[in-house]
Amino acid sequence: MNKKWPLIWPVLVCLALPLIAAWFAYPDTHLPPGFGVFPPDYNQPMPGFNLLIFTVIALVEIAFAIFLLFPTWFGFQPVTPSPQPAKKPFPIWFWIGAAFTLFFWWLMWARVTPFGNLVYYAFSPMWWGFILVLDGLTYRRNNGVSLLSSKPKTFIISALVSVFGWLFFEYYDYFVLGNWYYPNTHIPGLSHGLIVALFLIAYTTVWPAIFEWYTLLKTCPKLATRYSQGPKLALPAWLLIWGGFALIFLMTFLPYPLFWVVWIGPFAVVAGVLMKLKIWNPVSAMATGNWTPLILVALASLFNGFFWEVWNYGSAHPLPELQTNPNYWIYNIPYVNVIHIFAEMPLLGFFGYLPFGVLVWVVFIWAGKVFGFDSSIELEQKP
Repeated sequence: MNKKWPLIWPVLVCLALPLIAAWFAYPDTHLPPGFGVFPPDYNQPMPGFNLLIFTVIALVEIAFAIFLLFPTWFGFQPVTPSPQPAKKPFPIWFWIGAAFTLFFWWLMWARVTPFGNLVYYAFSPMWWGFILVLDGLTYRRNNGVSLLSSKPKTFIISALVSVFGWLFFEYYDYFVLGNWYYPNTHIPGLSHGLIVALFLIAYTTVWPAIFEWYTLLKTCPKLATRYSQGPKLALPAWLLIWGGFALIFLMTFLPYPLFWVVWIGPFAVVAGVLMKLKIWNPVSAMATGNWTPLILVALASLFNGFFWEVWNYGSAHPLPELQTNPNYWIYNIPYVNVIHIFAEMPLLGFFGYLPFGVLVWVVFIWAGKVFGFDSSIELEQKP
């Protein structure tokens, strides 16, 4: 336990800081409004559109897109890609996953009830089917090597970590006064206990989906080497840790301008702790010039985020008389909640998926060190 304490105490501080700040920020209740209601359904008016903030964020995102598209402009060296691994036939779980994905996708969007209450449970089977599809694609493109085929234990553990990992962000969401909420959590005929169970099951899909996208992107030789020889950037661990703590504390007092701290604060702290303890993670890999892990897991999250948002949107639009997806969510983000293209997520909000993907991985590495399991998601290629 003493050896693990340097890993544990910073995360405990991340949990405690918002509560400590709330004691002073809300002198009457000592807690933010809506705190503790699960699934969160708190919704209040947020600050409206702000052109200056929108423009600044848009320019930052455009600059990052240029960085991704033209890495040689930023000091990255061209690298000869490795040969494409031999391909294998699709495994059986690919076809099972495809069947689940298509059937439950249709059911969730059609919002019909010929199968009775099954329509209410479509979200998680659809996503687990999609995860199997992604794994099957990796298996085929990577000569029979995928997370499920070569690291089944890590694959299963990632689902368990996913539950507790996403609960952490639901907890933080209370302190930014509901950047997202779930309006369909009171469906007639579904008990509160059943709704909670459906949400916890849905949370199992977050980490595995992003990891599957990452391993799939790694099967693209040009993409896998595109960012591997870049500038050596060593971020100071102490600055990440204490800067993250400060942001998390201030987030409760300034929930509107610091709404983005929900993702950046814990990311900075956990990555900083791993770096301080000399534990490899995608952020520390930049110190050697290898930006591939960080960028590809960020892109993995972004690609997966497209499916999250589109499938979520289609489950409730056009608005039906019957609400059938209890997991449906809506965003309530200050300043930039405009331009929705077949998604509840505002256009600029998709940028948040990039740091979220890195956060998912560093949290998994942290959990592996604390609980003693193999957290590596890198796959060896067969010749």
